[in-house]
Amino acid sequence: MTTSRAFRPRVLVPACCALAAVTLLAAPARSAPPKQVGTCDRTTIKLIGTRFEEGLVKPKPGSIDQGTSVILTNGVVGISYAFVPAVAASKVGDSVMTCLISVPKGCPKGDERGRVYTTTNLRTQDSWTLPDAQHMCGGA
Repeated sequence: MTTSRAFRPRVLVPACCALAAVTLLAAPARSAPPKQVGTCDRTTIKLIGTRFEEGLVKPKPGSIDQGTSVILTNGVVGISYAFVPAVAASKVGDSVMTCLISVPKGCPKGDERGRVYTTTNLRTQDSWTLPDAQHMCGGA
């Protein structure tokens, strides 16, 4: 009979989030986004697509890039005007570690857009850094 060892993936996270990431690797996925810069959360991917529709495929040369969107089960959203290969390599249901790396200052009251998250897929070990909206707070 063979015995198997638990596989511990190597996770690359920003230095600001390394301590939180080590703590959260063993924790179950939760359902709340990180609230303070430098904090992280282990969660899963809920949806992957372009900015306009579900499904993400690399744009063909000469075609219009529809961008990238990714939604995590904890409510974190990532949006880009460009195709993001690390998101495309991910699958719905993959476990990820997401860390809040910046929050804009001086925003109009009630406009919370512009938070930026770095997310690492624990299966692929690929990371991406994306804002939570197409425009920063106070923008279009």
